[in-house]
Amino acid sequence: MMALAGGLVGLIMGSFVAVLTLRWPAGAGFAWGRSRCDHCAAVLGPRDLVPVVSFALLGGRCRQCGGVIAARHLAIELAAGMIGALAFIADSGGGGVAGAVFGWLLLALAILDGEHFWLPRALTVTLAATGLLAGLWLAPPLVDRVIGLVAGGASLALVAAVYRGITGRDGLGGGDPWLLAGIGGWLGWGSLPFVLLLAASLGLFLVLLDRARGRPVSRHSRVPFGALLAAAAWPLWVLAPLN
Repeated sequence: MMALAGGLVGLIMGSFVAVLTLRWPAGAGFAWGRSRCDHCAAVLGPRDLVPVVSFALLGGRCRQCGGVIAARHLAIELAAGMIGALAFIADSGGGGVAGAVFGWLLLALAILDGEHFWLPRALTVTLAATGLLAGLWLAPPLVDRVIGLVAGGASLALVAAVYRGITGRDGLGGGDPWLLAGIGGWLGWGSLPFVLLLAASLGLFLVLLDRARGRPVSRHSRVPFGALLAAAAWPLWVLAPLN
């Protein structure tokens, strides 16, 4: 029942994340206003805003103009619902609530980085702050989280500085150290090597996949490393209670 409740709350959070990651890069910030159709700007009513259900009943189209609703909305809602459900399967208590929040923040950051190569400081700082707050009552202990926060941010900042000094150009986005700092604040310092290894492996897989598809790949090709860090971090949180 807790997993079901977490999944339902996750669907609602997914709807919020989908709107956030669409409007914020466009300059809307957190000043929401009413939800509108992306095509005809018609104001959407409550029956049009039920996560997943409205999309299915409307056949993925706007009730007013028939315009196709972007599938990203449905995908993000389902991803957030899965995060909520899995968080409570991993921990049915307060840890499940914390893990769901961790996952939803990472989901928003991964989408923003994947679509815009942007990791807003407001979200990475929120990630770090909530991680330290959770350390007041959850494992790993707060001291491990503080060390993880400092080590995560400092390590990637050092890598970025060395790369810039050698090549004369940026190899990491400015938000990546802040993101790894936030992840360290949640998982503790001991998990950071595994996060980096898994994220780098995912990045290598994506590059190889692009090459297999015949897409041009060079040392200047951009990879959303922040999205890969986020994708690597949350599964490690889910698996931690099994260790």
